Amino acid sequence: MKKLIGLMILVMVCYQSKGQFKSISGIVKDNSSGETLPGAVIACHGKKVLAGNDGRFMINLQMAVDSCLLVVSRIGYRTDTVEYLGGHLVVLLQASSQALTDVVVTGTMKAVQKTASPVPVEVYTPQFFRRNPTPSIFDALQQVNGVRPQLNCNVCNTGDIHINGLEGPYTMVLIDGMPIVSSLGSVYGLSGIPNSLVERIEVVKGPASSLYGSEAIGGLINVITKNPLKAPLVSVDLMATSWKEYNADLGVKYKPLKKVTGLMGLNYFNFNNRVDRNDDMFTDVTLQNRIAVFNKLSFERGYNRQASLAARYVYEDRWGGDLRWNKQFRGGDSLYGESIYTSRFELIGNYQLPVSEKLMFSWSYNSHVQRSAYGNTIFNAEQQVAFGQLTWDKTLGNHDLLAGAVFRYTDYDDNTTATMDTLSMKNKPDRTPLPGIFLQDELSIGNDHKLLAGIRWDHHPVHGNIITPRLAWKWSVSANDILRINAGTGFRVVNLFTEDHAALTGARVVEIRDELKPERSYNVNLNYVKKIYTSAYWATIDASAWYTHFTNRIIPDYLTDPDKIIYDNLDGYSVSKGISVNMDMGFTNGMKATIGTTFMDVNIRAWDSSGKKQTSRQLLTEKWSGNWSLSYSFKKGGWSIDYTGNIYGPMLLPLISKLDPRKPESPVWSIQNIQVTKKLKYGMELYGGVKNLLNWTPAKNNPFLIARSHDPFDKLVVRDNVSGAIKDPGPNGDPNPYLLSFDPNYVYAPNQGIRGFVGLRWTITNGDK
Repeated sequence: MKKLIGLMILVMVCYQSKGQFKSISGIVKDNSSGETLPGAVIACHGKKVLAGNDGRFMINLQMAVDSCLLVVSRIGYRTDTVEYLGGHLVVLLQASSQALTDVVVTGTMKAVQKTASPVPVEVYTPQFFRRNPTPSIFDALQQVNGVRPQLNCNVCNTGDIHINGLEGPYTMVLIDGMPIVSSLGSVYGLSGIPNSLVERIEVVKGPASSLYGSEAIGGLINVITKNPLKAPLVSVDLMATSWKEYNADLGVKYKPLKKVTGLMGLNYFNFNNRVDRNDDMFTDVTLQNRIAVFNKLSFERGYNRQASLAARYVYEDRWGGDLRWNKQFRGGDSLYGESIYTSRFELIGNYQLPVSEKLMFSWSYNSHVQRSAYGNTIFNAEQQVAFGQLTWDKTLGNHDLLAGAVFRYTDYDDNTTATMDTLSMKNKPDRTPLPGIFLQDELSIGNDHKLLAGIRWDHHPVHGNIITPRLAWKWSVSANDILRINAGTGFRVVNLFTEDHAALTGARVVEIRDELKPERSYNVNLNYVKKIYTSAYWATIDASAWYTHFTNRIIPDYLTDPDKIIYDNLDGYSVSKGISVNMDMGFTNGMKATIGTTFMDVNIRAWDSSGKKQTSRQLLTEKWSGNWSLSYSFKKGGWSIDYTGNIYGPMLLPLISKLDPRKPESPVWSIQNIQVTKKLKYGMELYGGVKNLLNWTPAKNNPFLIARSHDPFDKLVVRDNVSGAIKDPGPNGDPNPYLLSFDPNYVYAPNQGIRGFVGLRWTITNGDK
């Protein structure tokens, strides 16, 4: 009996000691692949730790406990709650639908994990852009390191996207992988896409012509819309500012047929407040009224074959100019205004053929109609672009092959001499068929190396055969270190009146010296990615260095003649080189940070009339820039705060004459913003804040921005046959001490000062029904 009692006591003591513990150890793995997941966050009794590089973790508690509920989370995975009762714990996390943000398609035209792509691709999600909400993707891209939205006119505020200092025409903009935005539509393509329908934005810096053809000479931006099957039922985003800007975004998921799922979106933006803070009697910001409708259908087919169809329509009415202007003055020479009506329709589709091989046919069509008046200069243009692409995706051993045939047809017509037959002097629309083929082979060498080689052939009806090769190598140095080297070429065919707004606005005469040849580029890019995991934070460092050599560069010459803009192929070459560093960090206390900086040198090297080589900096290009985003989520109350900003180094600016009193170089300038967000019940959140906290505008320390805004038609400018404009035209003339003519092209930054904003987001998912 004594032995039995003793045994019972021993068992009770052992059981009690087993149930008491002060530390928890374990490992976090992917539920499907079994791979360890470094950087997972493990929380218990108010303490948080990060899993190490091998996925293992340990939490030391302040007091012994019998059990503990662990909350385990990681970006791209569903958060899981696990009860810990002792021993070594193995946590298996399941990938969520958000894990798609780790998949990229732009670099190789194939869906691959971002870390597995030989081509460096930057991925930005809607959550990233919500830290500084904007009414359009064009404005949102100011948060991306090395990417700058550039306004090209102080009056109509049209702009383009600069990547690593290269102007907008060097950047190709895709929607769902299709070259929808180009030429005439370049300045409007990133406006009117409902932000609520964007899944992610992928950015590739450097030539991609070997896959995507002309215009991808400096880089590309791919806007990928949401898959209707995985979209929320309803998404709403409403925002207003103290400048009386109003923006509405709406997305609705619906199911018209059993195997068809649709996603419809609506975007409306309105700004009709005439503001003149710099007292030049011209609007500081263009008035706009824009509506866009987007609809995407996804079809469920056998064997998970893909099929989708999307359409978008955008209408915009924008104008800027004299505060007294209205539409009765449109096209006249009494009050100056720039008025642009835009009507744009797009179709995008893809269809995987019902065969055993993976054959995908993708196509797009867009029609762009522009009716515009720049003062008394009427510019009317129409453009239609049809595009078709058939790709074959095949894996043979350690070779991952992609082959494609492409055909693009562009029909362009306007009312300028660009579409006029010089012999008959009759209208001759520019119709350009552009067939091409490409081949890409991605070779896996062991577990750590990948080698990608690609080549593309295009045939232009004027410029003949164009070959663009590229080569890429990726080395996985370790689980947390990746090294990439990319080299390639690019080409671009130019249409001035659709790409350079300066050719239409202002009083300068446009002069094209010779027949313009296609531009060519040769690029090499080195990229290194480092991931760091500790018990308190995780970090990703992404560093790149690039060198691009251009020939036949087409650069507008503002300086030779103050009354002209002269276009010609550069007699020499141009170079763009630099380095950029991005760092993303996340802390266990709820703090997140994104910091980026870029240093670059974009210069022009040409021979003058005496045969000497001259080197000069490119206009409107900063030497360095930086951006940041700091976010903190409070543990209680559903509150969060975001502080975002940009800073830009000096850039050379276009002046009219040697006596022009405006600054020849911009100062260091910064735009900073702050936002507070409150999460509410039922998928709602309220946000508000202040944009441009420093109230900075380019008008500061400048006598004026628009030259001779009081005489926009140059009616009072007196010229002689020798020197052009003269200072003193006599007692009855208008003095012109700086020898200026009307010029609205002195612009390098937004002209909108400090303003408050408030907004409401509401998302209804399937689980909220």
